[in-house]
Amino acid sequence: KSDLMDIPKEFLSKEFLSQFKTGEDVTAFMKELHTRVYEQMLEAEMDNHLGYEKHSNQGDHSGNSRNGSYRKQIQTEMGESVIQVPRDREGEFEPIVIPKHQSRGLSIERLVISLYAKGMSVADIESEMQEIYGINLSTSAISIITNKVSQAATEWQNRPLESLYMIVWMDGIVFKVRENGKVINKTVYLCVGLNKEGLKEVLGMWIGKNESAAFWMGVLTDLKARGVEDILITVTDNLNGFTETIKSVFPASTTQICVVHQIRNSCRYVVWKEKKEFTADLKNIYNAPTKEAAEMELDNFEQKWGAKYPYAIRSWRNNWEELTVFFDFPVEIRKIIYTTNLIENLNGKIRKYTKNKLSFPNDDALKKSVYLAINEIEKKWYQPIWNWALIFNQFITIFENRIQVLYLNPIFMAYSNHRYDTADYKRVDPMLGTEDDFRALCDA
Repeated sequence: KSDLMDIPKEFLSKEFLSQFKTGEDVTAFMKELHTRVYEQMLEAEMDNHLGYEKHSNQGDHSGNSRNGSYRKQIQTEMGESVIQVPRDREGEFEPIVIPKHQSRGLSIERLVISLYAKGMSVADIESEMQEIYGINLSTSAISIITNKVSQAATEWQNRPLESLYMIVWMDGIVFKVRENGKVINKTVYLCVGLNKEGLKEVLGMWIGKNESAAFWMGVLTDLKARGVEDILITVTDNLNGFTETIKSVFPASTTQICVVHQIRNSCRYVVWKEKKEFTADLKNIYNAPTKEAAEMELDNFEQKWGAKYPYAIRSWRNNWEELTVFFDFPVEIRKIIYTTNLIENLNGKIRKYTKNKLSFPNDDALKKSVYLAINEIEKKWYQPIWNWALIFNQFITIFENRIQVLYLNPIFMAYSNHRYDTADYKRVDPMLGTEDDFRALCDA
């Protein structure tokens, strides 16, 4: 008899067992049972997600509700099965026992880690496993499982990186951590790189007490030690000394200060009733077609607001060269480098996964939670950024001597643009053959 589960007596009665005539009958029953169990577990997850059971009056005017289900083919120990997965109207339901884009149910270990990645504490996981899945696990057993994440996080943090990144966005996110009996603020430093395939990648995370240019020096040195030789463009906030720090490690890198950060800083001392007009006038500066036009807009801005808010004008003047770097690039590149919104969006999603934790007991707990959140977020980063073929061609034109183009890249660009030309062929490895061979391969 199993120590984990009691088999209902009805399943062992002569009347119930008499319906099985062959081994195939038993297998078919077990397969159907497997399917029903998964469906009930998913329904229990939906109950927990919405906060009320199916058909309950508590769902009236709750802001979200069930929205039917969809068929999904899964692989189980009993073979292939088709189950009905419930969905909600807001599209926020994220199944755990059978995650989206996966066809296999999670093992208990992976289930625990998945719940931990959602920001749940060890005690919460123990309760969730019992209430929703009917699985009894002690807090010590759960801790043993989650501790395995530390090793995975360390291996991920030390993994080799590519030699070249087209763009690297840098920012920090603050969490509360217990240290020496006190709760203090600590910053998790994050770098997101854009590689030659147009894919985003979190390059690493580093924990420090306060965001400073000195700490970023260590971060950049670590990137170099892990194989990064060149970064074409870095995008940062306007932290004092940041640009000089980057230049000391990657001297050829072009640095763009985030315009949105600059606007926030400029508006800090503006009275509320004037903020809307003030920001609308600022918009004329960074939306100008050229750097010269932007400078004219800044002059107009100073004439209107300079007497009342001299600090804002002075800040724009002092940071002007690094704020306007994006004007040196085509519009498609401008859109992705004038702000750190990409990494701030990442920070927001990390917050979503860790929102259940008001503070972390130590740095290791913080590291595990952020690492697991990044893992979940990166699952959706499987496609190149929008219009990558065109953007990559622009990068090649601007940084021709710093980008080593492999023969697959022109093929990718030609395929993505549904065209090919002589310029593409000239960048192809000679081993590919003649220009006609290249054209045939692109057509294929």
